[in-house]
Amino acid sequence: MSSTLASNEAALDLNAVNSPSQRQAQPPAPKRGASAPLVDRLFAWGAKGAALLTLGLLLAILGSLVVGAWPAIQAYGLGFFTSSTWDPVADQFGGLVMIYGTLVTSLIALLIAVPVSFGIALFLTELSPSWLKRPLGTAIELLAAVPSIVYGMWGLLVFGPILATWVQQPLQSLFEGVPMLGALVSGPPVGIGVLSAGIILAIMIIPFIASVMRDVFEVTPPMLKESAYALGSTTWEVMFKVVLPYTKGGVIGGVMLGLGRALGETMAVTFVIGNFNQLDSLSLFAPANSITSALANEFAEAASEMHQAALIYLGLVLFVITFIVLSLSKLLLARLQKNEGTKS
Repeated sequence: MSSTLASNEAALDLNAVNSPSQRQAQPPAPKRGASAPLVDRLFAWGAKGAALLTLGLLLAILGSLVVGAWPAIQAYGLGFFTSSTWDPVADQFGGLVMIYGTLVTSLIALLIAVPVSFGIALFLTELSPSWLKRPLGTAIELLAAVPSIVYGMWGLLVFGPILATWVQQPLQSLFEGVPMLGALVSGPPVGIGVLSAGIILAIMIIPFIASVMRDVFEVTPPMLKESAYALGSTTWEVMFKVVLPYTKGGVIGGVMLGLGRALGETMAVTFVIGNFNQLDSLSLFAPANSITSALANEFAEAASEMHQAALIYLGLVLFVITFIVLSLSKLLLARLQKNEGTKS
């Protein structure tokens, strides 16, 4: 009797499961549409096309620069990099002064901007109170929205006189007669020159580097930092032994972003560098020239074909310098990744 009741209950349960209402309640099995493979292929072709388009534009820019600079390349060759003569009247051109000014001002900007940006990112991620973190971060990011010509005007009219009065003149009095240091601070105290351009560039690239550093510092897993603090590490040790190794790729990327901005900046440098083609003095306060300022000042007024070709040659040199810098950063990252885990 009990076996008969059990079999009847099982049959009722089976009928309940197979009833129309129960079957409708169950979600239908997902079906793969017939057009899904076609959509995937179209997406893959679109992504590949975008990548090839970017590469094609890069090659097209490089090719146009080579074609435009070819008369100067044929006339001067590699001697263009070692000649400091820039005489449009006599059609004699050398790019050493501009290349020197570009590299030195960018180097000064990095030497100032990287430590300051690291300090800003460290303060915002580890030390800043919560009520100050957001407004301070927003204020720093707003510096990136200031037009470069405003930086240039401020550097020429405000910062230049301050630099000449409170920095250059005291340094000249302090190092007068000292062989090397006296030469580095020599020149008329007018506040424009290589150092002024480098400082203005540093102010301009600090928001970019600091923003990237702050963002990559914040993605460090809190467990790693808390574990280091629990072992007795200081904030400095946590940053250098935990956060920086974890985020080195992003940090180097931020530095390279700032360096690229410094190499390609035009108007701010044009205002404060002096726009003078000379290498008679290696003083940081002496007026100089850069590739971008030379292009901005002379390209529209280039009368002869050789003058225009020489300016395009300078643009090609700047393109190559930027490519070399980015390649070195990639090699550095690859070397750091290869050496991960080799130290105990």
